[in-house]
Amino acid sequence: MPVALSGFFAGLGKGRRGRERATVDLLRGNIKQTYFRYLGAAFGSAMLAAVYSLVDMAMVGQYQGPDGAAALAVVAPVWNILYSLGMLTGMGGSVLYSAYRGQGRVREANRVFTVALGTTVVIACLVWAGLVVWEVPLIRLFGGEGELIPLAQAYLYPVKFCVPLFLLNQMLAAFLRNDGRPALATGAVVAGGVFNIFGDYYLVFVADLGILGAGIATCMGAGIAVLLMATHFLSRKSTLRLVRGGRTLPTVGKIGVTGFSAFFVDIAMGILTILFNRQIMAWLGTDALAVYGVLVNVSTLVKCCGYSVGQAAQPILSQNHGARQGARILGVLRYALYTAAAFGVGWTAVLLLFPQPLIALFMATTAQVLAIAPGILRTYGLSFLLLPFNVFSTYYLQAVLRPGSAFGVSVVRGLVLSGGLILALPPLFGGQALWWAMPITEGVVALGAAALMARSARGLRAGKY
Repeated sequence: MPVALSGFFAGLGKGRRGRERATVDLLRGNIKQTYFRYLGAAFGSAMLAAVYSLVDMAMVGQYQGPDGAAALAVVAPVWNILYSLGMLTGMGGSVLYSAYRGQGRVREANRVFTVALGTTVVIACLVWAGLVVWEVPLIRLFGGEGELIPLAQAYLYPVKFCVPLFLLNQMLAAFLRNDGRPALATGAVVAGGVFNIFGDYYLVFVADLGILGAGIATCMGAGIAVLLMATHFLSRKSTLRLVRGGRTLPTVGKIGVTGFSAFFVDIAMGILTILFNRQIMAWLGTDALAVYGVLVNVSTLVKCCGYSVGQAAQPILSQNHGARQGARILGVLRYALYTAAAFGVGWTAVLLLFPQPLIALFMATTAQVLAIAPGILRTYGLSFLLLPFNVFSTYYLQAVLRPGSAFGVSVVRGLVLSGGLILALPPLFGGQALWWAMPITEGVVALGAAALMARSARGLRAGKY
């Protein structure tokens, strides 16, 4: 890093007074008020992040019908890859950052931020190169065939050149929340999401660019969000600084270990989406794939609810864990569990009660799609009852520095059990049994996650950190 640039960023921020104020807020402020303040910001940020793919699905589905919806289902793993890598450095780095801040180790905290930012840029460049070189083979791997391939290519054309923006969105938002600026992170994502809505409409319908226009609007929205978040570093409220010195590779390793579970949640969903896509095309056909494309986007909304609970709780949990404040950790845990339960019940009710209006919202339907959609949405939708809790559990276990437990939950939920069921259920019980894979997975994983969190809570009550 150039010395001049490092010095510029090192000179930003309010200094010790600002740092102390941010820390005191999390270590001594009212738990309920602090949690719900962060929840509001995290919820807005997480949900608006989902707007990009949701709006794309709705606009393209209405413009090009089931084929357009199916093409976006094919490229859905790309978003899982991008967001998971941003979560790897953002979540992994911000957890360590807050833990160091809670211990009063400010330089070590900013060293983590510096390495996380650099690692994000390097990863973004590698992913961009991979998408450029292996675009068509990847589309085929993701389940694309026939007419779906050129549609997927058209959408990905602008996206693949804007890869760094999507990774930086996730990484910067995580650090801003841990630097006491959750509202700015939310506002930036909201601005990008609002632009994406209007940009999608104009470019898809008015400019008549179809699926290509959706890709362009998504990239422009992401660029706006990154620029707005970057203004934090010009503010006196910023305590994030780029620092020189220290060993980079060990810090990269710590970030990777800490953030791996959050990373795995999304990367595993990408793998599962690929398995679903291929099994659907083998057993059920394009209409079922179009319905699954809608489910992928609704599932993204539900996951974002789980993310918001985790992202709201994580800065408070991490700093209080670093300061050995067990009672405050348990207080945050209680409110987070209530919130996750409310989200799970609410989303399950929507899928059970309104399957046909939901499917019509995302595409110009056909009689065949309307006939099969209710059964698919109601069966798969049962998984949403426990999904927010399971997602939050990985955030909690990471925040209290139980990366091994978080990893176990992520792997079982995200690949081992779910992947096995996706592959095994159709040959054993027929194609329609495929939709039971995730409800069974979420139920089994919830039992294990609850046991791990209960053990952690008992340890905190006993003063074990």
